[in-house]
Amino acid sequence: MAATYDFPSDLLAGQEELHQVRAELSALLKRLPWSVEPRDAFSDDTGWRKVERPASPGWSADEQAEVEKLRRRERELAVFVSTHRYWSEFPGPDGVAARSRLKHVRDAPPGGSGQGS
Repeated sequence: MAATYDFPSDLLAGQEELHQVRAELSALLKRLPWSVEPRDAFSDDTGWRKVERPASPGWSADEQAEVEKLRRRERELAVFVSTHRYWSEFPGPDGVAARSRLKHVRDAPPGGSGQGS
């Protein structure tokens, strides 16, 4: 039977927001042009694989600001979650297992506590 953890609510909330911010950032980056700065299209087949990119208009100032805002929040949350006082209770491999469980709390089956298996 897997260990169960009684994660504090602020740690659970921080991890959930971190998941949300990362998903939002990933979706935004997929929508944006491949280059921050305007670039011409190019094709290069001199390496081990052919690389082609269409012309990129670059990112607008608003798009750059949104990416930076999300990246800044992602860093803040990652630091909050990884340095939370809760982790002092779990030295060594126990901490790794607990941290892994927290990352997957949202994957817990419905009806469970979501805080352990």
